[in-house]
Parts: sequence; structure tokens; C-alpha cells
Amino acid sequence: MSQRDQAGLILTGASPAAAEKYDAALQAYHCYAGDPMTLLARAVEDSPQFLMAHALTAYLCLVGANAEATAMGRAAFETAAALKGTDRELGHLKALDQLISGHMAAAGRTLEDVAIAEPRDVLALQAGQLMDFLTGDSRMLRDRIGRALPAWSPADAGYHAVMGMLAFGLEETADYARAEDAGREALAHERRNSWAQHAVAHVMEMQDRRADGVAFMRGDIDAWTRDNFFAVHNWWHLALFHLGLGETDEVLKLFDGPIFGAQSDMSFDMVDAAALLWRLHLRGVDLKNRWDAMADHYQAKSSPGVYAFDDMHAMLSYVGAGRTEAQGELLRIQGQAIAGTGDNAAMTRDVGRPILEGLQAFGAGDYAKALERLRPVRHIAHRFGGSHAQRDLIDLTMIEAARRGGDTAMHAALLAEREAARPRVDGKPLRRAA
Repeated sequence: MSQRDQAGLILTGASPAAAEKYDAALQAYHCYAGDPMTLLARAVEDSPQFLMAHALTAYLCLVGANAEATAMGRAAFETAAALKGTDRELGHLKALDQLISGHMAAAGRTLEDVAIAEPRDVLALQAGQLMDFLTGDSRMLRDRIGRALPAWSPADAGYHAVMGMLAFGLEETADYARAEDAGREALAHERRNSWAQHAVAHVMEMQDRRADGVAFMRGDIDAWTRDNFFAVHNWWHLALFHLGLGETDEVLKLFDGPIFGAQSDMSFDMVDAAALLWRLHLRGVDLKNRWDAMADHYQAKSSPGVYAFDDMHAMLSYVGAGRTEAQGELLRIQGQAIAGTGDNAAMTRDVGRPILEGLQAFGAGDYAKALERLRPVRHIAHRFGGSHAQRDLIDLTMIEAARRGGDTAMHAALLAEREAARPRVDGKPLRRAA
């Protein structure tokens, strides 16, 4: 008799004990907490032909990771690809194959089809939303989750994960009140759901509710930090709230501690560290030797030319540290990426390359060129992924380039548009610090 997961979906090749470990690993993945890899290793040790255990291992290793983890993800996929499974399970294998080949949008579409056929496949929803994030498809961040809602109820084990994903999708489509409600509902069901925690933090960031954000993040730190592999990003959100309040000493303390103290080589963590330093840099904060440490880390640990959004953050570190040779080498590698295949070629050509050139010009003091390169792409920057909060760095750089370059008209225009776009609550504008 076939085993089934907690949502009632068939798990080909699983024993009852292995299926139990898989459910626990999936729950850990929903929260980005615990040790899903050990649980999955035990599941496949018990049931070597457990297709979805290999597939979940691959998902865990292939997104936002380092070179070693990526290799593990590829190996897990290759093992799974030799196994037989249901149409749903084979859909996951197809998506993983597309992801490995660099076709993130196609992987997202495949997972969309899987979830349309099986809306209770919460892994298809979660992995699919990550594809939407990587490709900057804000509408699908919301809609792929919205489609599945009728199949879920608060009594279901994965309900908190669905609500956490819905919260992020609603936030990225500027439905802030509903996003916060969904995120808080998810946390009421599972306080360790750090994706839901981050979705509510995004709402407060976009609404410039800095003091609220600090209180929210510090209200239950244990829930989103203990044994959590998404903690750095949530620490980054807390740092942004403190930065908006002008508390730079606290921001530097967070950078030196949980954000970069351990010098994680996971690409998602490196992005957060570099982006935080750049925001401080734009404000003229004395960063001492932090840029050198950041640039050393990128030169030793990053994989340039694979994902343009990551390349932007590598360039931030090289510009901050004044490493012109590293800047040139990164641009050279990007040239090779543009000539390649997969989604990253277009991402790099259309968005990544001009942004890197704009950042390089900013570092060289050529602020007019920085504006020239950044202006045409900021309104299409979603095409290379990230969130609205992360991509705001582009606008902040333009504002500072205009100020430093003495372009008073552009500087005034950029500040005015930012003011006009501020979200409003009860008819009153919320202030967002530039």
C-alpha cells in the first residue's frame, strides 16, 4: 500500500517511517528551521527509492545555497530522476531539471501546473513561489497561492505555510493590510514560520513603520532565530528598521553579529550583508574595514555569472572596497553569461549589466554616468528577481548619485516621486526615509 503525506498525496517508494520523516522535513522547510537535511538523509537510508525525499533534498540545496550544497542538490536530482513516480512527482522532477539548467521561469510554470492539478501539494506551492521570487514575478507570488486556497483549511498541517506564502504574495502586490493579516494568521498557527515573519516585516518596511517593525521583530526573537536557516534575512529586516530610525550603531552591531559575524557563504545571506553595508555607505557611515572583509568573502565564495541579482551584490562589495580589478573581472564574466542560455542571460543583459556599470561609475565618482546607466532599468529591475525592499537599493543609489553629482533638479525630482509614492494609512502619508 502506498504511503501518503500529511496532505494525502502519494509518496512513491516510502515506508511508513520514511514518510513520517519526510513530513517532518517538509514542516522544517516551511519554517526554514530545524534540520530537514538530516531527516531526509534518514528517510532515504530507510527507503532508497523514496522519490520525493530526494526531490525535497534537491530543492533545499539548489536555491540560495553555496557550491557544495548545489552539488548535493544535483546529485539528489540525478538519483530521483532514475526512479518511477506519479504524475505529480514526475512534475517535480521536470521542474528540478529546468531549474538546474537555468530555466527558472519554466520551472515555475511546471510547478504551477503541478499545483493546479494538486492544490494540496504545498511543496509545489513553496518551490514555485521561490521561482517567482527569483524571476521577479510579483503577480504569480500572489496568484499561485490564491488558486490553491479553496483546498486548504485552518485544520490542515500545512495551512500556516500556505498563509505565510499568501502574505508575501499580497505584500509584493501592495495589498498591505491583507498581507499583514495573512502573515499574522500564519504565525498564530506556527510561531516558527520565518517566511510569514519576513512577510509581515516586508509590510512594515514598505509602510515605513520602523518602530512597529523593531517591536514586531524583537517580540519573539527565539521563534525566527533558533536553529533557523533564514535568520540572516530576518536580522536584515530588523537592521533596516533600526536604520530607518537613524540607529546606525545598532545596525553595525547587527551586521558584525548575526548578519555577517559567521560569514555565511550561502548566497542569500551574502546578499543581505552586502546590501546592508551599501545602505550605510550611501549615508556616509564610517565602515572601517568591513568592505574589505565583504569583498574578500565574495571573491572567495561567490559564483559570478550564475544569477544577475547576486552579481549586483558582489559589485557592491567590490565598489565599496575599491577593487577595480575585481569589478572588471565581474563584468567580463557577465559578458560570458549574456552569451549563454537560460534565464540569467536575459536578466544580465537587460538589467544586471547596466546596474553593475552604474554601480561601478558611482564608485568612481562619475555620478552622471551612474544615473545614466541606472535610470533606464530601475522600472524593469524586477526582471532579475528580489523583492521591492531589496530593489529599493537602486533608487537609493540614484538619489545619492544625484545629490553627490550636484544634479539638484534630478535629486529634487527623485525625492518628490518617492514622497508621492509613499503608502497612506487613514488618508495620512507614511514617511519613508530616503
